[in-house]
Amino acid sequence: MGMDASPLEETAVNIFNVPNLLSLSRILSVPVFIILMLEPSPARALAAGIVFSLASATDWLDGYLARKWGQVTKMGKLLDPIADKILIMSALVILVELRADVVHAWIAIVIIGREFAVTGLRAIASSEGIIIPAETVGKYKVGAQITAVLSLLLDYYLSREWLRELGSIALWAAMVLAVYSALQYFRTYWKKLS
Repeated sequence: MGMDASPLEETAVNIFNVPNLLSLSRILSVPVFIILMLEPSPARALAAGIVFSLASATDWLDGYLARKWGQVTKMGKLLDPIADKILIMSALVILVELRADVVHAWIAIVIIGREFAVTGLRAIASSEGIIIPAETVGKYKVGAQITAVLSLLLDYYLSREWLRELGSIALWAAMVLAVYSALQYFRTYWKKLS
């Protein structure tokens, strides 16, 4: 791109960089995941698990590449957390129907409700010029959520008790970490207001 490139062209290049495209691919993987699980079978659960695994891997990769290549953009800051939430929420809703023996609706509601509450809080804080950085506990929460979803999908495929147990423990851990990290966000906001 030459020196005479228009600002619009430069903006398009900034928006459609590799990290942002990875975030977008995570969003686009959700319909594929859902279609696979509309009429579940062990083979389709395995395929959904593979789709979910690949999509989850892009969560780490897009952030890493954006920082490494200096391609952190406002669009990326918006797309990345939205993609994460859409992926996890979709998987939880599917698992409430598919694995109601392990994924109780109230647990999914707590986790999903936390996502809305924290997103709303950060938006309000941002409008007031207060930046609330992501908490480390939130990363553990995401790890627990991914472990829970993958374990329960693989258990549907393999029917192994240890996978069911691992999925159940990881889900409970995700819920506890979700509540704890939400409290941290609200405490941080309150301190910055004071």
